[in-house]
Amino acid sequence: QLQLVESGGGLVQPGGSLRLSCAVSGFTLDYVTIGWFRQAPGKGREGVSCISNSGGVTNYADSVKGRFTISRNNAKNTVYLQVNSLKPEDTALYYCAADMPPSGPNSDNFCSLRDEYDYWGQGTQVTVSS
Repeated sequence: QLQLVESGGGLVQPGGSLRLSCAVSGFTLDYVTIGWFRQAPGKGREGVSCISNSGGVTNYADSVKGRFTISRNNAKNTVYLQVNSLKPEDTALYYCAADMPPSGPNSDNFCSLRDEYDYWGQGTQVTVSS
């Protein structure tokens, strides 16, 4: 069974950085599209970034382009989200999610920011405040 465990969240000042991790177990990343989502209090869930099962394609929400970077370490079966230049509006619970096998719009050549993923982690809290 595929499982996802997020870590790396915390309290950071505006302009600061964090590296969020999503450890995947049960399947190798070659078979899994991974997405990062976030949900702020009182708001809906928002797709932030994703990486295709091939690892060759990434996608970012306009609100985070140029500040967030998704990557993966196949040896550790882990996907990372480097979050830089954080703003108070980035405060949210951040989830990673998996689509296994990739289906719908997800493929070797594309990953979707729509929350139509099969598996979800418990989330890691990111709070940006001075």
